[in-house]
Amino acid sequence: MNSALIVILLFLLLSIYLGLQARRGKTMNLEQWSTGGRSFGTLFVFLLSAGEIYTTFTFLGGSGWAYGKGGPAFYILWYGALAYILSYWMLPAIWRYAKQHNLLSQSDFFVAKYNSPALGVLVSLIGIIAMIPYLVTQLKGLGAIMEIASYGSISSTLAVWIGVIAVTIYVMASGVHGTAWTAVLKDGLVLVVVVFLGIYLPVHYYGGIGQMFHAIDQAKPGYLALPATGNSVYWFISTVLLTALGFYTWPHAFQAVYTAKNEQTFRRNAMVFPLYQLILLFVFFVGFAAILTVKPPLQGSAGDNSLLILSVQTFPKWVVGLIGASGLLCAIVPGSMLLMTSATMISKNLYKVINPKASEESVSRLAHYLVPVVALVALYFTFNGQTIVALLLMGYSLVTQFFPAIVFSFMKRNPITKWGAIFGILAGELVVAYTTITSKTVGLLLPFMPQWVKDLNIGIVAMVINLVVTFAVSAFTRGAGAQARTAINA
Repeated sequence: MNSALIVILLFLLLSIYLGLQARRGKTMNLEQWSTGGRSFGTLFVFLLSAGEIYTTFTFLGGSGWAYGKGGPAFYILWYGALAYILSYWMLPAIWRYAKQHNLLSQSDFFVAKYNSPALGVLVSLIGIIAMIPYLVTQLKGLGAIMEIASYGSISSTLAVWIGVIAVTIYVMASGVHGTAWTAVLKDGLVLVVVVFLGIYLPVHYYGGIGQMFHAIDQAKPGYLALPATGNSVYWFISTVLLTALGFYTWPHAFQAVYTAKNEQTFRRNAMVFPLYQLILLFVFFVGFAAILTVKPPLQGSAGDNSLLILSVQTFPKWVVGLIGASGLLCAIVPGSMLLMTSATMISKNLYKVINPKASEESVSRLAHYLVPVVALVALYFTFNGQTIVALLLMGYSLVTQFFPAIVFSFMKRNPITKWGAIFGILAGELVVAYTTITSKTVGLLLPFMPQWVKDLNIGIVAMVINLVVTFAVSAFTRGAGAQARTAINA
């Protein structure tokens, strides 16, 4: 057993230990298991939210896109900063409403706001479908990290199984408490590793960060800029908008809001997070450093491994072990939140609707038992050829369709009816589903349109259609509802 594998396994065991210890002194009913009893202070809420920044998506996908795409990778830096600005106003409002109505999941929010169990079921189904590819990104990254960082001692398949079993154990035992404590370990290690790699590798191979960019521009002119078509400036803007609006519409990110002790937590975090987002620059530097140094060049989804491959050819095994351990934690922390949220939504917002007489105890017990079931479903979809970024962008296109119904629900006179929300979300999701299944882009669907329209992210186009349908149906159903009430009163 090499030293890299020993380091990785030690951190894996430590994460399991922390996850299990987190339940001490707590009765794990559904509220405690899924929202931490609404008792988390600024630090824990910060770390749970930071799980959205440093996942395998950014640790491998961010560096992979810098390596394989060049300039377009910088969209990852921009959308988070905009999302955190939005969170300053949006998250306190969500927290207050959830606290007043004792909500436990994102679906509960829609049910309460629109007085519609049907809308809650729809949101649950879409949310679970969207979280599966997100969970798949974590498992794909976990497999690659363990296999490469262990120098092939553990296969990708075995690594994924080990990670899933570990996460399942502490999620079933401790819920969000285990995730929060493991996030403390993860963020401390990741910050050190990412900043070190982002500075050391450009200096080691090029003499500095500026020299690195100069060398890349000489070898690949224009690679660091946005292309004229495809991932152009119009794609960039629409993708940043899509992912910024969708950042907190992910069910697990939405549910993490409920864990806070008070609403001031979100305002404090919103002031710090945009600066924290800048650490992602160091992830990109690693991907850029690999462009001219990794031989032979990596093709397609293999580009996601550029950070690890460059690390293996540069550092001794124990350092690679630390890098692999940080990547491992980037997979299991958000993975645990995704598993817990999916299980909570299935038990409370699907099973409880079908069986309204089910006791709270039986719903809570079912949520625990569903964790390994969801994990097995994600395992089934794990091994395919798509890049990590492509998988996550598909999920974003799905969950961002919730954004209009969430935002408008906080207006004094909500212009959206429950039927408008239902049909609007369905319209947006159908566009996303069709284009995903058929691999269509806006350019292929509308070849006669100007190039800037062709380059738009399909998720934004779906949201526009969502809004049109939402307001059209809302206008019709509000009028119909008013007429029905008038007839009854007469």
